[in-house]
Amino acid sequence: MTYTTLLPSVLIGAVASARSMTPMAALAGARLAHRRTPGRLVLLDHPLFRFGALAMGAGELFGDKMKSAPDRTVFLGLLARVLSAGIAGAALAPRGRERQGAALAVGTAVPMAYLTLRGRKRAMRAIGQTNSGLIEDALIVGAGLAVVAWAVGRR
Repeated sequence: MTYTTLLPSVLIGAVASARSMTPMAALAGARLAHRRTPGRLVLLDHPLFRFGALAMGAGELFGDKMKSAPDRTVFLGLLARVLSAGIAGAALAPRGRERQGAALAVGTAVPMAYLTLRGRKRAMRAIGQTNSGLIEDALIVGAGLAVVAWAVGRR
């Protein structure tokens, strides 16, 4: 087993840096499609989690466009990214390497939150909050779905 087997965990951490709930929503969607993740995570088998994660993912996409939306680097925003990246990183890691996957995902999500915020602020100045948010949504949701699909398809 090589370290490239942990690449999905790193990539899902990058997704969490921009949209904290997207990794959880993508995992929930995979579970609803009866796809298994490489890492063992019992949390993913609870219907309340699955539907809650989907609802929170959708809610975040709407809330992000509001003028009152806080920066992703405030304490609660970073906490949400740490939790989401950790859970998703563990789920996408090979069985027995869940802790490493979680650590890599969190280690990617936190510093990248500052980088993605910087990019978003530049885009907001150029094309506005709503347009920049919609573009970021499309990129990040697409990336999250692609990473999860790749990881569950590899097992």
